[in-house]
Amino acid sequence: MSEPRGTQVGDRPNSAAARRRNAPGTRATTDTKGVPGSAGALGNADASNTAVPSSTADASSAAVASSAADASNAKGAPSRGGPAGRGRGTAATLFQFSSSFGFSAAGSALGQARRGSRRGWKTTILTILGGLLLPGLILLIWQLIASSGLVPSYRLPSPSSVFLAGTDLAARGELGLHVAISTQRVLLGFLFGSIVGLVVAATVGLSRIGSVVLSPSLGALRAVPSLAWLPLLALYLGYSEDQKVLLIAIGAFFPVYTTVSAALRHVDEHLVEAGRAYGYRGTALLRVVQLPAVVPSVVSALRLALAQSWLFLVAGELLGSSLGLGFLLNDSQNNGRIDRLFLAIVLLAVLGKITDGLVGVLERYLLKRWS
Repeated sequence: MSEPRGTQVGDRPNSAAARRRNAPGTRATTDTKGVPGSAGALGNADASNTAVPSSTADASSAAVASSAADASNAKGAPSRGGPAGRGRGTAATLFQFSSSFGFSAAGSALGQARRGSRRGWKTTILTILGGLLLPGLILLIWQLIASSGLVPSYRLPSPSSVFLAGTDLAARGELGLHVAISTQRVLLGFLFGSIVGLVVAATVGLSRIGSVVLSPSLGALRAVPSLAWLPLLALYLGYSEDQKVLLIAIGAFFPVYTTVSAALRHVDEHLVEAGRAYGYRGTALLRVVQLPAVVPSVVSALRLALAQSWLFLVAGELLGSSLGLGFLLNDSQNNGRIDRLFLAIVLLAVLGKITDGLVGVLERYLLKRWS
């Protein structure tokens, strides 16, 4: 008996579905495509039973084919098979896996950070070399003039003789003592004068009454030269450490007071009102809102104060001192040791630059903290 046209594999006469359709009391129907089926729910069940296995088989075939393709790609061609082919396939698979989870982007960011760090080091090195260019040129000219004999050696010693004088003092243990005591005096006076200067500057810059009462008197005292304070301080304090530290503190006070008070007067009023709206008053408003707004001015004031501290140090050590770089200057002049005199000047310049660099580090921290 021939099969009807359009009959699928599951509809053959010897199948269970065909026997059910041919059973007595069952009326065969034909769908729009002419495929026979049972009436009602039985026809829908037969259709689903015949369609699902076909789609499942197609999906299984596709999965098997994909797996086979991946396996062939991982293992490589038969002529190049072996561990090398498997290694290349594994590396590619790991690269695709890491890329899918963003590890390649993280690696790129890490590489950019390393390149940025290298550029930062190169910039720092170039900055240091550029800063050493002018001192090196001055030393070269100094050595050429001293070696040519244009200036007598008792007026202009050579850089090598200045260096030898420094090594001689260091071997005796005197050079380190002079440097240490001078640095201690500068730091103590600078800290004391800067703190008092910040407090008075806040009072004058933020208070109208404080400005009216204190500004005229402080402006007059600022015009007094440093050497004019020496006899008065010696009269009341004697030639002691307190006299020298207080003189340095006076020198550090006025730059901080002048610069910071002027900066606080020009803080944006909207910023101050915003701080007050958040509940800040008095010292809290100064600490949280107003001082961060004038950080560049504060740092500039501290640098000026530090330079003034070294100036007032020399003035304080010239009279009534037995240790320090100012004493070394005066003693070298009295004994005709011009090489030690130049050595003291060079040391003052180097120490001043080192302390200024420390203030620069503080500036970067403050700008990062409050900007």
